[in-house]
Amino acid sequence: MKNKSEDLPFRIKVSFQKVIEAYKERYKTEDKKLAKKYLEDLLEYIQEFPELSDGIENVEEIEKYDEPIQILLDDIFPNVLTNNEIKAATVPKYDIVLSQTNRFKEIINNAGEGFEFRIRNFENEFDYIRGCLLILKNFYKYDIDFSRPLYYDIPEKGGITKNYRLAVNADFVSFEKTETALEVTEEDVDVLIQNTDNIELWKEKFPPHSWIFKGFILLNLTDVTVDDGISDLKTELLNNNVPEDKNMDGMLEIFRSIYRIPDLEIGFTMFEDTLHEFYNMKKGLIKSYILDNKSTFDCKNILCESAYDSLINKQSYFVIANVENYARKNPEVLLAQNLLANNVKSCILAPISKNNNLLGVLELVSFRKNELNNINAIKLEDVLPYIVTAVERNKTDFENRVKAVIQSECTSIHPSVLWVFEEEAKRFIEDLDSDGVSSFRDIAFRDIYPLYGQIDIVGSSEERNNAIQKDLLSQLNSILVIINEAYDIEPIPIYEQMKFRIEEFSKDLKENLNASSEQKIINFIYKELNPLIEHLEHKSDSLKSKVEEYEKNLDPKTGVIYDQRKNYDDTVQRINRTLSRYLDRKQADAQKIYPHYFERYKTDGVDHNMYIGSDMVKNKPFSEVYLFNLRLWQLQVMCEMENRFYNVQENMPLKLDAASLILVFSSTLSIRYRMDEKKFDVDGTYNARYEIIKKRIDKAYIKDTEERVTQKGKIAIVYSQKSDEREYLRYIKYLQKKNYLGDQLELLELEDVQGVVGLRAIRINVLYKSDDKQENISYENLMKELHH
Repeated sequence: MKNKSEDLPFRIKVSFQKVIEAYKERYKTEDKKLAKKYLEDLLEYIQEFPELSDGIENVEEIEKYDEPIQILLDDIFPNVLTNNEIKAATVPKYDIVLSQTNRFKEIINNAGEGFEFRIRNFENEFDYIRGCLLILKNFYKYDIDFSRPLYYDIPEKGGITKNYRLAVNADFVSFEKTETALEVTEEDVDVLIQNTDNIELWKEKFPPHSWIFKGFILLNLTDVTVDDGISDLKTELLNNNVPEDKNMDGMLEIFRSIYRIPDLEIGFTMFEDTLHEFYNMKKGLIKSYILDNKSTFDCKNILCESAYDSLINKQSYFVIANVENYARKNPEVLLAQNLLANNVKSCILAPISKNNNLLGVLELVSFRKNELNNINAIKLEDVLPYIVTAVERNKTDFENRVKAVIQSECTSIHPSVLWVFEEEAKRFIEDLDSDGVSSFRDIAFRDIYPLYGQIDIVGSSEERNNAIQKDLLSQLNSILVIINEAYDIEPIPIYEQMKFRIEEFSKDLKENLNASSEQKIINFIYKELNPLIEHLEHKSDSLKSKVEEYEKNLDPKTGVIYDQRKNYDDTVQRINRTLSRYLDRKQADAQKIYPHYFERYKTDGVDHNMYIGSDMVKNKPFSEVYLFNLRLWQLQVMCEMENRFYNVQENMPLKLDAASLILVFSSTLSIRYRMDEKKFDVDGTYNARYEIIKKRIDKAYIKDTEERVTQKGKIAIVYSQKSDEREYLRYIKYLQKKNYLGDQLELLELEDVQGVVGLRAIRINVLYKSDDKQENISYENLMKELHH
């Protein structure tokens, strides 16, 4: 019998004074003769043992008072409840049981030799403070609630650990002061409860063994194995999604505790709604008893009709209490064969679904018949919502992982072909998880029709060079004004030499601007003129004012004047942003015609590629009608983008012109996603002809002329086949009727482009609408409106 009470604020006396007092009070009011006689005899008997009232400090002597103690506690431990209640009388810090029920005794005996009563998550170093709190509550009557749920984990035969919630009853406890006890004031209590981690402070107010604990406590245990197991399972699922190898054993123990089956096993099978298939969870985290060693299988071909109806249609439990009987009745059913192959004798298959969408099937299996059945299947009701959340999160995480692989390996992928990248990403992950090595294979599509279009800024290089030229001339002139004034103040040769060099650079800039001359001028400003300006700033107040005005006009990032270039860049950016957003919005409509690949690029304007064909779409037949629809859509949208190109410039300081082009390629080709370039490109030598035409066509000239095929105010449609010409003439006639296109139609032959011969073009003028006027106007009238 161990004494563990050395470090407590009180000494312990085992006393039954409060029980005896309770019997005395009851004796006074008892009117039943038999009961009164019993109480009279009891009290007379107990008088023979005054130590039980006064208190026994030497617990070694408790054993010789066993009989009177049992008689005193008989009402607290009624014999009729001894096999039901889990209760014991004891005292703090002593391995001593004063009395106990049969069930309590049986539980402790079944725990085996060496079992110690240890409260779960209980810090013994704070026992001293808890003892002080008990004195404050019991003796000083402070209403301090320091109770918390306490639990014992007690093993039993068979390997199952059962969980019990502990309730402590201190009704039969009183406290008495000793000579060393201190008076505790209200101010003391205020300080103490703010310092519940400072044991030394508590020992100052409650010196060790300065009080006497007199009485005993009652322990009441409640079996909460199922509730506790469900709570732990919820925590595991919320924290870890679906279990992994490292916490699988813990998850199994929880399920085994809930069902009280020491060798119960759990399995899980995922469900793919699109393909209507079951598939194994990756990395072999949890075995699938439905699939056994198969990775995927069609639902209808693995389940019997009843199982399919319950799990897939009704999304309710399917319980097989006797697998052998089930297999005899359904010998051809693969589910029965797989269960028998794993020696399963009974099982519960529970569908995991969210918003009527089946995510997977939880499998509980036992190796004894009838051990899992329709009755205990209901135990899953409390945990299924958390399993659903975990599986849903696991599935989302896997989908995100698939997308992450796609993004890292391929960058952004158009939704129309995302499905094939997802399939390849899943294969990539499976190979990686299987042997740690994987590579993302190229994605290719065959027999695809390409469509290409562009709306470019006419003379963008000249416009940009003009802006650079004006900004640099403006900056040189501003510096020249400063140097001229400095020369007037102090006519020294260096100023005159700088004036000469500025005039030389300005002349060169007006006559011939190229990348080399631009860089020379910027270097001249940075290395020679800027240091000079810093020097001149301190020569006079007038010069200082001019330098400050000059520096105010410089771009803070580049240190040069950026006015005209800013106008150009802002205009181009606004045009590109407007056209890109418009094209993206219209693309949503085009996808409804037939799913196709689409990409666009911002340069000095907006280019776009489209690819359409049956190989790019899953489970949807392709017809050339969809191609014709998309071609008409493209031509109409190019007309609308021409309108937006000019309308967006109405209040811009710079006015730019656009030239639009559509390339028609009547043959199909193959395209391949290039992993190194992260984009689709044509595949093969023959198909490269298309890329050559696409890159060079906007610079092509009309045959035997110096006139380019692309012109402002017009759309050029480049083709090679007579059938393409007839097709687009029909589209043009339709769009002329809808007032998208005018009547200035030209049929043109083009010069050869890098060996590509026989190219022709239709060129047609675009009709425009101004923002405030809805009637159609020509390009010339539109320019008058924009520049008035």
